[in-house]
Amino acid sequence: MSLDRVREHFEQEAREFDELIVRLIPRYDEMIVAMIAAIPFALDKPIQVIDLGCGTGTVAARVKQRFPRARITCLDLAENMLSLARAKLAAFDGIDVEQGDFLTYQFKGPYDVAVSSLALHHLETDADKRSFYGRLFAALAPGGVFWTADAALGATRALNEMYMQKWKEYMRRTMSEAAITERFAKDSEEDHPADLASHFRWMEEAGFVEPEVVWKYFYCGVYGAHKPV
Repeated sequence: MSLDRVREHFEQEAREFDELIVRLIPRYDEMIVAMIAAIPFALDKPIQVIDLGCGTGTVAARVKQRFPRARITCLDLAENMLSLARAKLAAFDGIDVEQGDFLTYQFKGPYDVAVSSLALHHLETDADKRSFYGRLFAALAPGGVFWTADAALGATRALNEMYMQKWKEYMRRTMSEAAITERFAKDSEEDHPADLASHFRWMEEAGFVEPEVVWKYFYCGVYGAHKPV
């Protein structure tokens, strides 16, 4: 199963993840800043948040810094990632850490905010992604929002080829050709991105409204939608 490979991968990479991610993803920090900036609540509001695929806790820490009264559930497949997240988030209150995957997790909700970073593309099929959106929509409070910072295919083959070229150009700054080839071989087994038009359609089918892209840089973007009041 694809998610089993993903879990094993991130168990192994957990220790080096924070250093690795900025070498793999162009403008990673800018992307995360854009996602958090799009959360449309007063900074002192005690919002309920779920961080889906929390990794080492980087996004949750940024959310807590901006929304200090937020209560955040951090969910991830890999226990090694969660151990690092617990350490990174130890100075904050209102943090719950849970191990689980998007397909089987029983959302508790209602959440005001759901965020996800570089995780949704691991869902293997379109049906999995459609099911995820339906389950997440049901778990959001009226007026709740979902933002994901993730990979997104282009609308054409030419765009996707250009995205891959730009991505490899970025990785060549700090990685050898052999390391890049190895990375892409591994990712081809675990990554199942979809185009933005499909994501928007699945969101709207689930009940979300006004899907939007708030930031994009070639292959990666920040996109989402909200639940009507």
